[in-house]
Amino acid sequence: MLYHAYEMTHAAITPMRAAARMGQEVMRNPLNPMSETYGSRAMSAALEMFINATRRYGKPEFGIDTTLVDGVKTPVVEEVVWSKPFCKVLHFRRDSAAAEARNDPRVLMVAPMSGHYATLLRGTVEAMLPEHEVYITDWIDARDVPLTQGEFDLDDYTDYLIELTEFLSRGGERISVMAVCQPGVPAMVAASLMSMDGNPLRPASMVLMGSPIDTARNPKQPNELAKNRPLSWFENNVVVRVPWPNRGFMRRVYPGFLQLSSFLAMNIDRHLDAHVSQFQNLVRGDGDSSDQHRSFYDEYLAVMDLAAEFYLQTIERVFQKRLLAIGEYRYRDRPIDPAAMVDIGLMTIEGEKDDITGLGQTEAAHDLATGLPETARKRYVAEGVGHYGVFNGSRWRKLIQPEVRDFIRAQRRTVTA
Repeated sequence: MLYHAYEMTHAAITPMRAAARMGQEVMRNPLNPMSETYGSRAMSAALEMFINATRRYGKPEFGIDTTLVDGVKTPVVEEVVWSKPFCKVLHFRRDSAAAEARNDPRVLMVAPMSGHYATLLRGTVEAMLPEHEVYITDWIDARDVPLTQGEFDLDDYTDYLIELTEFLSRGGERISVMAVCQPGVPAMVAASLMSMDGNPLRPASMVLMGSPIDTARNPKQPNELAKNRPLSWFENNVVVRVPWPNRGFMRRVYPGFLQLSSFLAMNIDRHLDAHVSQFQNLVRGDGDSSDQHRSFYDEYLAVMDLAAEFYLQTIERVFQKRLLAIGEYRYRDRPIDPAAMVDIGLMTIEGEKDDITGLGQTEAAHDLATGLPETARKRYVAEGVGHYGVFNGSRWRKLIQPEVRDFIRAQRRTVTA
């Protein structure tokens, strides 16, 4: 009933939103002699705030058209190279002679499946493109996956990562994997499994960025929320069925609008202040500040549903029981041994002020990968950086990305039988 109520509310507000758009056009129209008065500007700003607060935010586009390769402006072609019911993989192909002349490593970015779309990593992709062949997991909104495609849980997620790693390493060089936030655990499980099996197509290196490997270290608000409630509470209170006419009708999901509510609640004062400032900027006519606000919230407010099986297993295995951290993680009833990794470079990146994945949670991966030599390890803590800043923004571009680039290059390895 919760999902139905959400959809019905959107439908009920649609006429009001249409009326608000018409009113805003009247207020802004240059033929309106009152358009430049304070009252008209304030009314137009209020109507825009209402429209943006009540509209449905669709999946954003990456919109990366060009990049610089050795100083040459290079077109970027976005192409799907791998596809499954719950995920497709995008390759940002650099289309120039300058790019073809380089011998750049392949990098698979594993975007978080935690409510937002992969486009949240747009800045991450842009910074890596000049010197890497970049691929990214573009997870599918669970409400758009028909029930006939079956369930999708944490072990299925791991299967996807193994298959992807094999697929992208068949060119003769083992790929590098960058796991941002949530996928750190399944990425480490996949790499451990491939090492345990002696899979020649295992990754050459892993870069774990703000990943909850051990949530007992410096726990933050999301960790405490998951820990202080039984799994049954999550199943009974936040898991619902997708309503008709969505393609995933009757699929059990953790809906994106509930996830967004928790995102907003974590920093409600900051978001309220941002919207007050946006109203003031609209009244003043500060277009640059208004555009920055719109750009951020167009991305932030675009959310997707998660398959219930994946969500509940993540809560239980990663946040409540910490199975990987205590050596009890099992993949399809098979014990996982991270110590089996002996030739996979491991880099961990943490933000000093991360309020989602506490300092030390990602670095815990080094304590588990006991088979790696020190030459295959790197620990990096970004001073003054929060969770989002680990993979986006000026400090990511200027300080963190060069460290990632150098580590990936130092760990390059060819495929050997």
